[in-house]
Amino acid sequence: MKTKLIMLMIFLGLLSTGLYAQQQLTLTVQQAVDHALKYNKTLINSGLAVDKAQEGVRAAIANGLPQVNATVDYSNALGAEMSIRFMEGAPETKIPIKPTSNLKVQVSQIVFNGSYLVGVQTAKLARELSEISLQKSEADIRTQVMNSYYLVQVSGELNKRLQLNLKNLTDLYHKTDAMAKAGVIEQTDADQLFIQVNTMENAVKSSERQLELATNMLRLQLGVDINTQLVLTEDLETIIAQSDAEHSLLGSLKLENNLDFRLMDQQVLLSRKSVDLRKAAALPSIAGFYSYTYKLMTSNFDMAAPHMVGLQMNIPLFSSGVRTAQTRQAFIDLKTMQNNRDLLGDQLRLQDKQLRYNLINAMETYNNMKSNIDVSRRVYNSLKLKYEQGLISGLELVTADNNYIKAETDYISSALQLLDARLELDKIYVTAN
Repeated sequence: MKTKLIMLMIFLGLLSTGLYAQQQLTLTVQQAVDHALKYNKTLINSGLAVDKAQEGVRAAIANGLPQVNATVDYSNALGAEMSIRFMEGAPETKIPIKPTSNLKVQVSQIVFNGSYLVGVQTAKLARELSEISLQKSEADIRTQVMNSYYLVQVSGELNKRLQLNLKNLTDLYHKTDAMAKAGVIEQTDADQLFIQVNTMENAVKSSERQLELATNMLRLQLGVDINTQLVLTEDLETIIAQSDAEHSLLGSLKLENNLDFRLMDQQVLLSRKSVDLRKAAALPSIAGFYSYTYKLMTSNFDMAAPHMVGLQMNIPLFSSGVRTAQTRQAFIDLKTMQNNRDLLGDQLRLQDKQLRYNLINAMETYNNMKSNIDVSRRVYNSLKLKYEQGLISGLELVTADNNYIKAETDYISSALQLLDARLELDKIYVTAN
């Protein structure tokens, strides 16, 4: 008995631990965005790319700083001898070649190298490119999180309305079925409502799956565990009231600040540096060095100096046109990138006009759907009352119910389209720091 009690306590302890381990996040829209900017894994990788680019700059600069290398060598002639005749006719003198060993330390320093200078500039441009890419990723994550937040709330609102409609239909069906069994009305009316109830049950289940899918997507973007419970505090009406869609129409597109355009412009600068790099390959390079050699083992005739200082110049003279062709290729790439940048500018201007049109259209559609849902609700309630009084058939009530559900769905869809249209327009106005 005591053993069973202990096992029960352990089980309850593990169960309570599991329950407490399940995290819960209570989030407004802005809190969700802030959380994603801190924990989203894609964004973390973009931050690591910036760190890597910074290390690339350090590596490029370090290539031009003094380099120190040490070498140790050992050689053995395996008993060979060297013959020397000091005078003509004199006998040869045999001198054994002793093993030698040297410890050499050499310090080298670039004095001038065009490729090195261009390489440092290119590394700095690559770092700036990664920083702009990080800002672009932040803007994308911000938009994605807000979209997912909206979709969760829209799906939840739709699910609530469908469940309420299902409850009303179910209650009405039970009353109608009882009246049909009593012979007051025809069984056809009850059957029509039965079909409508089943259809509504399927719609509710579908909306529940959509809600779970949207919630999981938001969890992924927030960078939290899939089992984390999300409590979203801003409902659909609050979000729409705070969105201020009309204010977004007051913004204007500035290509030089647009993140996509800045990324492309940075690519143009990198292509220009690629041309400079090809040109720099034809310039002379100068390097200086100092070396010190410590004799660990020496031969009888060792005339090598322990200290040595020197300069080395490398002058490219003739490459059979290879460098010229490579420079022309880099210049063609530059022109292509410039054309792509200009094309992107045209596309962004066109996109700005289209997104402004989409937002205006979404605002008008939302206002119309909001009016339609009020009318549809009044029509449905009126026909429901008439049906209960036996003034209309079940088919007319089912038709009214379908119209009301469609109005509900259209209204919620228009709300989501309005929010998405505002986000898309605001996104192209996001500027680089």
